[in-house]
Amino acid sequence: MGKVKTIYVCQECGSETPQWAGQCGACKAWNSMVEQVDAKKTSSTAKSSRFTGYAGQDSKVVKMDKVDLSELPRMSSGLSELDRVLGGGLVPGSVVLMGGDPGIGKSTILLQSLCKISETDSVLYVTGEESLQQVTMRAQRLGLATGDFSLLTETQVEQITTQALMQKPKVMVVDSIQTIYTEMLQSAPGGVAQVRESAAQLVRFAKQTGITLLVVGHVTKDGALAGPRVLEHMVDAVLYFEGERDGRLRLLRAVKNRFGAVNELGVFAMTDEGLKQVKNPSAIFLSKYQDPVAGSAVMATWEGTRPMLVEIQALVDTSHAPQPRRIAVGLDHQRIAMLLAVLNRHAGIATYDQDVFANVVGGVRVMETSSDLALVASIISSLRNRPLEEHTVIFGEIGLAGEIRPVPNGQERLKEAAKHGFKRAIVPEGNKPPKPFDGMEVIGVSRMDQFIQLI
Repeated sequence: MGKVKTIYVCQECGSETPQWAGQCGACKAWNSMVEQVDAKKTSSTAKSSRFTGYAGQDSKVVKMDKVDLSELPRMSSGLSELDRVLGGGLVPGSVVLMGGDPGIGKSTILLQSLCKISETDSVLYVTGEESLQQVTMRAQRLGLATGDFSLLTETQVEQITTQALMQKPKVMVVDSIQTIYTEMLQSAPGGVAQVRESAAQLVRFAKQTGITLLVVGHVTKDGALAGPRVLEHMVDAVLYFEGERDGRLRLLRAVKNRFGAVNELGVFAMTDEGLKQVKNPSAIFLSKYQDPVAGSAVMATWEGTRPMLVEIQALVDTSHAPQPRRIAVGLDHQRIAMLLAVLNRHAGIATYDQDVFANVVGGVRVMETSSDLALVASIISSLRNRPLEEHTVIFGEIGLAGEIRPVPNGQERLKEAAKHGFKRAIVPEGNKPPKPFDGMEVIGVSRMDQFIQLI
């Protein structure tokens, strides 16, 4: 490799210096200088090896009608819920970044997947955080059968790619990107420059060799992936693990996917034998009450490519503070404030002296607007201390003018509710089926006053 030179670039103003300084001389920002490879002064040999063929193809202009559109064959990950989140399976040469809180199950699900794949294809697990004995002991503890499964303990990205070229695995896991470093930079592993440069080399390696690469990423205290934001732009898919570490359920969500739908959700249950797939998540998220409970409503949300029934609970109580509280778990708290204002203006139901608490059962995060009707129904039910009618599912969006707007995939949501035994549905008028729905009474509403009369 040719000689590689580095510079320090201010992340605030972009000024460059040959030496590190605690304060940028241009914009006076503190601790903003980050080490980077100086592409302009790097020798031609190093430059060509570092930048050529990033996407695994020769650099040439091709007419669009001459591009080969044959679909790349997907490989099953061995877990159907993971395949669903990925859009149908693993794509050769793709790079998947998986993030989540410590101990939530990132390494466990990748180990389970690799063990399944190793029964038919060769795999390589690169660990920079654990020893070979620790990984092997975990596989044995989970009762996993290993076939053509290889392990490597290494943190230098050049060594990792060299060993992978010799092994030629079908799928490779790097756990984790924050422990990997490149010899081209002198900064410590985990830094912004090291994470970005190491990830770039791994992505280029995957594209050029066709090896499917799965990378584990640490998260910050705020729950975002640690390291530079550009890391998420480099990879083909970004998956996030959601859920509480002390809870049983784990939710795997795709927030970026070049080969499938975003916001696709996979549901797993953490057991002594690792992560078990939940085939029917709607049944898990619905509570079973002996008697109807006030403040509870069931809605049909749309996650990726499938509907899912979840329960929304609300508790409305007299506030003794100057500023009533608005607390939401799994929902947008700002949208709650907006819906309460609509409820006051267009339905005459005031909550300015009430504390309002809302929660989505099971730890699911619902951010789509179809939750508006169910949330308002649960709030009114709690305020009146009167349960909603049993076996009723509710979904729909509420506008600021008090109108009730239709939501996408209404028919599929109704079918999911009917499959779970719901006999009554309150939906926007635009989502009401033109023909009677088998085994279910579907009521369409278009204004808030109509909806209030029904509940």
